[in-house]
Amino acid sequence: MAFGKGCHLHLIDGSAFIFRAYHALPPLTRKSDGLPIGAVSGFCNMLQRYVEGNVGSDVTHVAVIFDKGSHTFRNELYDQYKANRDAMPEDLRPQIPLTREATRAFNIACEEIEGFEADDIIATLARQAREAGGACTIISSDKDLMQLVGDGVVMMDAMKGNRVIDSEGVEEKFGVGPKQVVDVQALAGDSVDNVPGAPGIGIKTAALLINEYGTLEELLDRAEEIKQPRRRQTLIEHREQIELSKKLVTLDENMELPFTLDDLEAKDPDPEELLAFLTEMEFRTIVKRISDKLGVEPPAIEAAAPAAADPAPEMPPFDAERYEWVKDAAALQVWLDRIYERGYVAVDTETTGLNEMRADLVGVSLCVEPGQACYIPLTHKGGAADDLFGDDSLAEGQMPLNAALDLLRPMLEDPSILKIGQNMKYDAKIFARNGIALAPIDDTMLMSYAMNAGLHNHGMDQLSERYLGHNPIEIKSLLGTGKSAKTFDRVPVEDAVKYASEDADITLRLWQTFKPQLHRKRVTTVYETLERPLVPVLAKMEMSGIKVDRDTLSRMSNAFSQKMAALEDELYELAGGKFNVGSPAQVGEILFDKMGLEGGKKGKTGKYSTGADILEDLATLHDFPGRVLDWRQLSKLKSTYTDALQTHINAETGRVHTCYSITGANTGRLSSTEPNLQNIPIRTEEGRRIREAFIAEEGKVLVALDYSQIELRILAHIAQIDALKQAFRDGLDIHAMTASEMFNVPLDEMTPEVRRQAKAINFGVIYGISGFGLARNLRIPRDEAQGFIDRYFERFPGIRKYMDETIAFAKEHGRVETLFGRRINTPEINAKGPGAGFAKRAAINAPIQGTAADVIRRAMIRMDDAIRDLPARMLLQVHDELVFEVDKAAADDLIGVAREVMEGAAHPAVRFDVPLVVDAGIGDTWAEAH
Repeated sequence: MAFGKGCHLHLIDGSAFIFRAYHALPPLTRKSDGLPIGAVSGFCNMLQRYVEGNVGSDVTHVAVIFDKGSHTFRNELYDQYKANRDAMPEDLRPQIPLTREATRAFNIACEEIEGFEADDIIATLARQAREAGGACTIISSDKDLMQLVGDGVVMMDAMKGNRVIDSEGVEEKFGVGPKQVVDVQALAGDSVDNVPGAPGIGIKTAALLINEYGTLEELLDRAEEIKQPRRRQTLIEHREQIELSKKLVTLDENMELPFTLDDLEAKDPDPEELLAFLTEMEFRTIVKRISDKLGVEPPAIEAAAPAAADPAPEMPPFDAERYEWVKDAAALQVWLDRIYERGYVAVDTETTGLNEMRADLVGVSLCVEPGQACYIPLTHKGGAADDLFGDDSLAEGQMPLNAALDLLRPMLEDPSILKIGQNMKYDAKIFARNGIALAPIDDTMLMSYAMNAGLHNHGMDQLSERYLGHNPIEIKSLLGTGKSAKTFDRVPVEDAVKYASEDADITLRLWQTFKPQLHRKRVTTVYETLERPLVPVLAKMEMSGIKVDRDTLSRMSNAFSQKMAALEDELYELAGGKFNVGSPAQVGEILFDKMGLEGGKKGKTGKYSTGADILEDLATLHDFPGRVLDWRQLSKLKSTYTDALQTHINAETGRVHTCYSITGANTGRLSSTEPNLQNIPIRTEEGRRIREAFIAEEGKVLVALDYSQIELRILAHIAQIDALKQAFRDGLDIHAMTASEMFNVPLDEMTPEVRRQAKAINFGVIYGISGFGLARNLRIPRDEAQGFIDRYFERFPGIRKYMDETIAFAKEHGRVETLFGRRINTPEINAKGPGAGFAKRAAINAPIQGTAADVIRRAMIRMDDAIRDLPARMLLQVHDELVFEVDKAAADDLIGVAREVMEGAAHPAVRFDVPLVVDAGIGDTWAEAH
């Protein structure tokens, strides 16, 4: 078919597919000979999804375009081009030619040209398609290709749900249209490709300049007109470098190609050739999937000799038509018999909402073997969500709720049957509210977290796509979105059976995939001692909740409103007139236009940025930005806490029930939502007052136990800092001691201000704080702050040694570890550019914060048994603090028991060189106890 009007060309960025496959999937070797094939496997799955997703579409021509070699004409122009790129991983190198073979096996054109990058081939083909009157879609998210968009050419990001990037998308990314992208890139440079650009000019500034002057050439010719001295000097002095950069980023649209568009005609794969290649690679799952689609018998793949590690289990393809709708007790009993025969079952609940303290149970799904799952609908309604008459009668074909639960309860509570779930805490709470104590459990979300923290999220859809090569049915396809969304009990049962059963099926397959990997990755102990046992502990805490006094919150809201009004009057006076304090745009105009302060930066909307970081910098120079920060903090306290907390009080219990996420942070720290009780600010008086609204029930008190400076103690131990270790052993004021060491001030002459500075440095160093950040925190000049940090490292050289060794370990192994063996992956540690500093700081902090998180997890897991005989219950965990509610008469007993558990929580796994100390408080409110 000759390419012309009405034709549609797809150009796939092959390198993007390869590197996505390599970095997204765990290593895989061919069983017969140990050849690395993980990237090839992922690449084939991506091609297969591409082919399936475009069957019957308007695509007439398609090609996968690859880079060939690393030396191109750009290296002749600039020998440092891409010089900072890391060498290709050794296990990826032999897979590169196999990806070409895979492309040809799928009967897709595969093109590469020596001395040219894939981007140049794509640019030339896109131009040819446009000139021939056809359309072209570039399947890539590479920003360098965005200059090609327009006039029938678009990009599509296959990694983000096939999101289309058109001219508007390019402008959103760069602040200019596609035709001006190269001008912006030439100015901004590119740290990834080592394109120099103009020093000190980023994407936003470059876009502003190009929008103002039209073209790069015009800008450079008129550089003398630019008002900012440094910017003007940069453009004049680096003109040659900027012009070179434009040559480096401009794609060659006029290559001589040894093939034509007509050679790229889309063709169906030859089943025999495709299956032969996949069989040679020993890809059993994809061979079976494609054979089933083609209706042919899958070729046999000879079993290899047993490998040192257990291979991933082979599983049948997903087939929603095979899932069973359980309508009566007899059918359910068949499943229960199968479960008892097997000894384990994947379980999932469907409910009317995401808040497990308010949602109602709609149905239960079970799976005992991949591909064999069922759904037991319980409370689906017969009428549609928009039924005019509000029909709430139950749909047909459902067991009575209580009858079904009575049959399920013995199995769900049986200690001999393992219940497998994805985010099992949710299901455990749903069952608990229906009188069922679910145990024992395994949780695939927590298995993934133990192995892959820092690499990706751990939601079921993402895990299914990544590890099973399967895109689950989307819940929004059943419920809809926005205001018209319905609840699951309004979903027709026949649709619910497919969706719910698939969830249980996916969960079982993930369990069979992950369970053998735990010991290979040496995280079995972490999973078994820190992750899985925490589920029932948190579920119990969340269901207990904590009492909140609505009247106190209301009074605080009024007080905050009055303080905000007073601050507004002060700001009006400083600004010389009234304005909307809540408007960042108006604040920006006053700061940078009216007051003439330096550092103003406008976004693509033309408005000044007035984020907290900018205002914190300016607060060292002027009162106005500091007052705005104070106003914003009060506004947030009011909206996020004193107003919003009132809406979170449960009508049935009169208490607030937060929800903890075990996988919410890579380091092992818990996060809290609905509401978030871990981010209540405690550095300000107003923030601390929020805790006054959290109260004990009549006859009880709240007890708060808090680890004292646990992260500094862990740092002293890990980095072997003798001065800090001795200070902790002697029970000294650690911040005063640090100040004395740094500033040569005797302890008895210490001022609160000097101690405050030392405290900021102590905690800042743990988080890898820069002089820039410390200056903001202390509102002092940056050079003075950097001097503090330099002096700190001089006094405590062990800290610098720890930092350097941690970064070196992370670069070599791609992870760091806590003292308890928790692995925190650091995939960005070798990255170049602005993200590199953040990755290093995160790697330095993770072993310290993660070890502290592990300590308090161990304490929480042991606490339930320790306080079993006391009239007390654990209510909250906030980082290093545990909050309990206890009968007044037993408060001291609780403190004695809980303190012993917390201070000894690391034993016997870890013995710290410094003691862990726990402070305790008692009060009628959380504020008093803290």
